[in-house]
Order: sequence, then structure tokens, then C-alpha cells
Amino acid sequence: MDSNSFRVWWKAFRFHYTSASFMPGILGGMIAWTYDGQFYAGYFLLVLLGLVLNHLALNMTDDYYDFRHLVDVLDTHGNPYAGGSGTLSKGLISPGQMRNVFTIFYIIAIGIGIVLGILRGPFVLFLLAFGFFCAFFYTAPPIRFGYRGLGEITQLLCFGPGIGLGAYYVQTQNLSWEAFWGTLPFGIMLFSMITINEIPDYLEDRKAGKMNLVARFGRKAGVKLFVLSLLSAYGAILMGILFRKIPVIGLISLLTLPIAYKTICILRRHYQDSTKMAPANLGMICTHNITAILLIIAYTIVGFKQDNLFPSLLPVVTLIILYLPIAKLTLKALSIERKEEAQ
Repeated sequence: MDSNSFRVWWKAFRFHYTSASFMPGILGGMIAWTYDGQFYAGYFLLVLLGLVLNHLALNMTDDYYDFRHLVDVLDTHGNPYAGGSGTLSKGLISPGQMRNVFTIFYIIAIGIGIVLGILRGPFVLFLLAFGFFCAFFYTAPPIRFGYRGLGEITQLLCFGPGIGLGAYYVQTQNLSWEAFWGTLPFGIMLFSMITINEIPDYLEDRKAGKMNLVARFGRKAGVKLFVLSLLSAYGAILMGILFRKIPVIGLISLLTLPIAYKTICILRRHYQDSTKMAPANLGMICTHNITAILLIIAYTIVGFKQDNLFPSLLPVVTLIILYLPIAKLTLKALSIERKEEAQ
């Protein structure tokens, strides 16, 4: 594969969105160590590999079926954080090629899930089936959650407590409220991210019959839904701390409130201008990612009280490796945004 081909496929993967999967997966493993003293490095890495492959497949599945339903073809809003990768609509990759690749990724991810189910218990298979069902049928017929106003809820459940409880269960073979509350904010923030990304797609989605919540109720309602869900994510963190399901040091995750506030202000001012609201889309990505990182750091600090530090260090090292390309892309986008503001 030459460098140009790699760049095209990397664009199709939209790796920067995989943090929605691997961060709750990392935190689920950390919570197992922090509260139960159980951590199996091999299982932890297998979970993350399966999550990343499944999310890459999900991204391409969305691209593939949106292209077939003319969503990407109609995309003219010019917002880099909305719509698909553009690799199909620009003819950089054929639909058949993309279908073959995401099918392979799904097969590998399902295979990992089956192995973990055999080794760690049948409940893993239930979570695998639920996650695959929600991921694949987000845009795939006949269900197409994302076209019926149900996609946001299914992704909240999957990319928060669904993944968190699964990663926790693989380590402990049990479920816990700590794993649920610790990863619930991730799911709610992903709901917020999906909602804000739907706002610039409003006209294109309606034309293509993709009746998600914003397309169904309008941009103004989408702004209100975004604000409510984002504040609810912070509320879930505070409630988790109040109920002693999240460590008190988890309060450091509230350091992202200024980013969230700026994001809300930009969105309210420019929600009808897809191009000008792009910084709000970027702000939501930063809010989600940094909040997740701070929560992982909080659990890492608590986990360091244990005698064996390895289980605390491996998730952090894994997080750094996985997040580096996302951080690079985010910093580049922030640099471009500052230059545009200065002009």
C-alpha cells in the first residue's frame, strides 16, 4: 500500500472518533483494578483491539449506507466535523472496497468477542451481540436506528455503560454500579457529540430521509437537546461522586467546563451557519476526549495506591498510544481555527 492509498484509507477510517470506544474500554478495565484488584493485561488489550476494529467498521458502515442513501452526495455544508469521510462521494474508494474492509473488521472484532465469551463467560457474548447490533444497524437496513430518531439513544447506551460494563466484566466476571456510573458520562457526551454533528447536516439529512432527532425536530431543538445532554453528562459525574460510585478526585474532570461553555456559546450563535459552527464541533470533541482522559487519570491515581503498579500503568500507556494520532489532528485543527480567528 503506497502512502497516498494509506492516507485515503486513514481518512475513511475516521480514527479520531474511535476514542468514543477505547476510552470507556480503558476506564472499565481501570475500575476493575481500582475497586476489585483484578486486572488481566491480555484480556484488556484484546478488548481494546476489538473495540477499535468495531468502531472503524462502524464508521465505514455509516459512510457506506449514507452514500447509498445519497446523504454524502448531497453534503454541501463545508463543515469538516459533520457528514462522512467523503472518500466514497469523491470516488477515492469504491463502495465495494469499503464494504469488504468493514466486513473483515467486523469478522475480526466478532471473533475476539467470541474468544472472550468462551474464556470469560457468556455475558460477554450478550454484550457483543448488543454492541454489534447497535453499531451495524445504526445506518444499515432494515432497522437504521439513525434514520428513525433512535440512533442517539443506542449510541449513548453502547459507547458509555455498554462498553464500560463489558470491559469491567471481562476482568472481574461481575457487574458493578461503579463501572456503570464511571462510564455513563462518556455515553451522554457521545449523545451530545452526535447531536451537534447532526445540526450542520440538517438539510441534507432531511432530503435523504435520515430523520434523526435534529432532522425531525429542527436545529433550534437540536441546540437545546445538545445543551441539556452536555449538562447532564457533568450532572452524572457529580451524582456518581455523591453516591460514592466515582472517586472524589474525579472532580478534576469538571476542568473541561470552560471548553463546554465556549462550545455552547459558539453553537447558539452560529447554529444556522454550518461553516461558522465548526469550532463548536471541534469543541465538543475536545470536551468529550479531555473529560474522559481526566476521569481515567483520576482512577489511575486511585489505582496507584495498590501494591502492583503495572495494571495502573498499562492503561495509561495504551491511552497515550491510541490518543496520539487524535491529539495530533486536534492540535492541527485548533491551530487552523486560531489562524482563521486572527484574520
